[in-house]
Amino acid sequence: MDPVIVVGAGPVGLTLSLALAAQGVPCVLLDEGPGTEEVRLARTVVLREDTADLVERLGAAHLEKDGLRWSGWRSMRRKQLVREVPLGAGPDASHDAGDSGDVRDFGDAGAAGDQGGPSLPAPLHIPQHALASALRAAVAAAPLVELVPLSRIDTLEQDRDGVTVHTKGSGTTWWRGSYLVGCDGARSTVRKLLDIRFPGRTAVERHAVAALRAELPWPGEAVLHRQPPWRGAGAEVGARPLPDGVWRLDWLLPPRGELVTPDALITRLRDTLAGWCGETPPYELLDTGVHTLHHRLARRWRVQRAFLAGDAAHLLGALGTQGLDEGIRDAENLAWKLAHAWHHRGGDPLLDSYQAERRAAVAARLRAADQSLPILRGGGGLRTLVPGAVRGHDTLLADGHLGRGALGAPPSYSHSPLAPPHAEAHTTVGTPPGAPVADVRVTAPDGTAVRLRERLGQGHPLVILVAPGTGVWDRRHWLTAGIMPRLVEAVEALPSAAELLVTESYPGASAHTVLLVRPDGHLVAAFAGVRPAELFAAARAALGGAPGAGGGDEDGESDENGESGGGERGAARAPGPRERVHADRTARIN
Repeated sequence: MDPVIVVGAGPVGLTLSLALAAQGVPCVLLDEGPGTEEVRLARTVVLREDTADLVERLGAAHLEKDGLRWSGWRSMRRKQLVREVPLGAGPDASHDAGDSGDVRDFGDAGAAGDQGGPSLPAPLHIPQHALASALRAAVAAAPLVELVPLSRIDTLEQDRDGVTVHTKGSGTTWWRGSYLVGCDGARSTVRKLLDIRFPGRTAVERHAVAALRAELPWPGEAVLHRQPPWRGAGAEVGARPLPDGVWRLDWLLPPRGELVTPDALITRLRDTLAGWCGETPPYELLDTGVHTLHHRLARRWRVQRAFLAGDAAHLLGALGTQGLDEGIRDAENLAWKLAHAWHHRGGDPLLDSYQAERRAAVAARLRAADQSLPILRGGGGLRTLVPGAVRGHDTLLADGHLGRGALGAPPSYSHSPLAPPHAEAHTTVGTPPGAPVADVRVTAPDGTAVRLRERLGQGHPLVILVAPGTGVWDRRHWLTAGIMPRLVEAVEALPSAAELLVTESYPGASAHTVLLVRPDGHLVAAFAGVRPAELFAAARAALGGAPGAGGGDEDGESDENGESGGGERGAARAPGPRERVHADRTARIN
């Protein structure tokens, strides 16, 4: 089968190519640029814990050296500290100002706080050029990825069996692929060639940005300061740390107008440093810029064998929402589905689910931001006098940055077309169906003990048995004891190869609970014990409905609701050998 063509070698295109290669799918990565990254410290990205783990699993090295995981989050308003949230440390990882003697609370005394909750994971803050360079190094070491620089696509044609594109640059070339994914940014040529509309809002927020090396009062902590008390500071200024004493400072600008001159930016910078430190400390200015944030969402993310991902499919970024983080989630979601379709030569319902899941998740994020913007940027007035208003506004602003709530929490695909219908054998655990699973420690039948996330992205579902005590038993005993032999038989009978893992415990799960997890780490269903028939049905649904593949006519075209225009689905057919085994074993076990 022809390789998958990925257009655009930014972080999303690089991640997608590596994710496909990790699942045995060859790729041609067409890069419009020369293959190098411009060093811009004022252009940084924030990755959630799970997306940072993903790019590290794919081979991006030295992220911890080039980026920094925040040790805490600090919110201030005027001269007051509103909230302080330690990140990635201890059970009491967050508390509202007023819950300890050294933190003051100027919000509503009756408002609910964060205290007593679990630790929030620390996001990774890294310059975008450093992330892209690490991914490029991983691509250079991946034999299944061919990176072609100076290749701008100008023609795209599709037929039932694949995609043909023409590129111009150092030399004109025709390329043939099985599928194509446009990861070529906000001005996507692929999107234009597919004639996909890209509606939305322009200039939702504007920020003046400076990267500098200085010593600030909160080493390792990210800071958001609303209505700072010094003259000329504007409505909001944020500081986000990087390694080696480098900080990125962002000043919120008025929606329109206000040309930011170099002198005006230096004045803002010196006044801000003096406001925080008492006087302007020594600093080294490294980079500056003005960032304008737009909100847009492509009408369709799939047309036959062509897909959109990253900024080609969506733009967001206001209120701390992270566009690149969402783009990497696009790549993770699409990679395992393309890999399954590529290996099994099918998969229209499975491929349709990419748009249904990811477009809905990003649309919900954009809706949350658009609904919050009038509240947070509406000019205050009587809203600021309502009890709890300050705390509520601070929570909204923090959510996008900290990866929680509607603005930042990892997406859940509970309404996915891949979700199996509810069955009596399903049970409830701490993770709702469709949500990302907890990163518990698991053991494979060969004795390998790893974190669960380390087993993701390999192109097959995971079946996890919750079995307390297995960590101290000899593996030779628990492999042949209790329900394990029956579970091995049930897993072998699934419509696609799956990996069986065991864990000592899982949040909210009792002993002998069985979890079915998608290759991208989202929970399909949990079962009370070994239930082969229900496990088979859930695995079949999660793969798009057909045994061994996603099934369906592969030249269908998704409409705006993620529905395919392909061939008829659900037609009756004779059961395959796996299904006959499944039926026999169901009768014997149940």
